[in-house]
This record gives sequence, structure tokens and C-alpha cells, in this order.
Amino acid sequence: MQQNYPKFAAVAMLAGLIVPPVAQANPSGNLRIVVNGLQSQQGQVCVSLFAGSQGFPDKSDRAVRGQCVPVGKEQTAVTFQNLALGNYAIAVYHDRNGNGKLDRNFLGIPTEGFGFSRNPVIRTGAPRFSEAAVFVAGTETTAQIQLQYLLGG
Repeated sequence: MQQNYPKFAAVAMLAGLIVPPVAQANPSGNLRIVVNGLQSQQGQVCVSLFAGSQGFPDKSDRAVRGQCVPVGKEQTAVTFQNLALGNYAIAVYHDRNGNGKLDRNFLGIPTEGFGFSRNPVIRTGAPRFSEAAVFVAGTETTAQIQLQYLLGG
């Protein structure tokens, strides 16, 4: 029987019954984030992308990616490329004065616009990761984020 194995393997491979191992690329996708509702064209929009709940939403040093871009005339968008497929949550703020942080008043209430993926309702604090998570799959996923200005902008 062992003498026939090489012949059987060759015939099976030719017939497509045995598929030789093939190196598989890690699947990845792009995430395009479109920010709407900016109350002015001053400053920049800062985006932090989180792959888990650790640090979400305000510990940008725990984000897997982050970027600040100048405010666009009609809309502001950021694209993160080559992300591993999976769940991500996005935190965005309108850094109107360009100081690189979300400014807050003495009570801790943001004085600049902010928003999160999936636009969850903000009650007494920031949303949980699961409330803001979007699934990145395929070639490009788009997340629309509407900024909120709690103190009038």
C-alpha cells in the first residue's frame, strides 16, 4: 500500500482533491471617518482609534492609531489604512484652539465639540467601547460622526 501512496497523492493533487498549503495574507481593511457638525473652521479635528476598551475614549496614548487634521471647508475626513479586521471605537474632538487636547470647564464638561463612532446618546459620561464599536471588514468601512457641543460651541 505504501508503494501506491506517491501515485495516489499525485493523482489526487492533479484532481484537486488535495490542496497544497498556500501562504495566506493577513486580511485588512481601511476605515474612513467623516466628521460632521463642526461649528467653526478654526483649529483641527483629532481622531483616536481604539481596538479595545482600555483607554477608550480619552486616553489617546492607548489608541492603536491617532491623527489630527486641519478642519475642512465642507467636511473633515480621516482614513486609517491597513487595519486588521475587527471592532474599533472612535473618539473625535474639535480642537478649536489647536492645543492638542479636549478642553473642559472646571466641572469637567467639554468646552469643545466631541463625538464617537455610532453617535451614541451622551447622558452623564462617555459611552462604553461596546456602544461605539464599529466592525472594520472588507476594503473600506465608513463611519459618520456627528460632533456635539454641550456648552454652545
